[in-house]
Amino acid sequence: MVFPSGVDVHPLIPPLVAFAISFFTSTGGVSGAFLLLPFQVSFLGFTSPAVSATNQLYNIVAIPSGVYRYFREGRMVWPLTWVVIAATLPGVLAGAWVRVNYLPDPRHFKFFAGLVLLYLGTRMLPDLIRRRAGDAASAEARFQSLVAAHKARQDGTALRLPRVKVQAFTLSRIRYSFYGEAFEFSTVGVFFLSLAVGIVGGVYGIGGGAILAPFFVAIYRLPVYTVAGAALLGTFITSVAGVAFYQFLALFHPEVAVAPDYVLGLLFGLGGAAGMYCGARLQKHAPARAIKWLLVGVLLFTALTYVVQFFAG
Repeated sequence: MVFPSGVDVHPLIPPLVAFAISFFTSTGGVSGAFLLLPFQVSFLGFTSPAVSATNQLYNIVAIPSGVYRYFREGRMVWPLTWVVIAATLPGVLAGAWVRVNYLPDPRHFKFFAGLVLLYLGTRMLPDLIRRRAGDAASAEARFQSLVAAHKARQDGTALRLPRVKVQAFTLSRIRYSFYGEAFEFSTVGVFFLSLAVGIVGGVYGIGGGAILAPFFVAIYRLPVYTVAGAALLGTFITSVAGVAFYQFLALFHPEVAVAPDYVLGLLFGLGGAAGMYCGARLQKHAPARAIKWLLVGVLLFTALTYVVQFFAG
């Protein structure tokens, strides 16, 4: 089947690939768009700026199912979510403008994408190697213990798992508790971090969640079980704005494909929605450390491939 973007592939391939990617990446609070884009560029030959917009369209369709699971299980840190959205939204719009005007060349864009992924992987790797103990590890261990107890119950009654409790939300600090541990961080710090990440995410076409989730885990020492929902919802909102802005920019750049391929994006999104819902259900049964190692491995492999290809000519 030939899609409006010129991509020629069997219509079952996009949803199946999206399901496989999102099933695993959503357990770490990532929609999977950061891996879906390399698939489109390298395997489908989709290299125009429209691939970034199509990637964000995938987010719009795929993410709600995963967010629903985190919301239902009480693992949404809403103050963190609102700050992420407020900061990444203008960043994503600026990033889309940079992508269309300064990175239309596929070779340069792939090199940029490789650097982004390489940075993500190297930021998370030292933390995993050192295995530093901390509140996040303690809280995640308690979470796993309660989930195990829930699975072991023989009487058929449901064990209600504790929810995230917000203790403070001001312009200077955000504090919440999770399984007996308190976590606190700067509101302003998260805002400016999210703004910078939004710009990079807008260029790449991922909305920013794939970059923010590792930052929250590695730098702010927040439990991956609590940042996943915030990162995904932030990615969803910014992707809506990103797709609309790419469509707007297409009016001023008729010489290059800028608007998303809606048919291809919808197929990717349907597979991603199913994978993300299943991944969100799986997350509480999967060790946090294993989730982080999975993300790091995929990030570094994809990054090194793109960087080497750039220098190899």
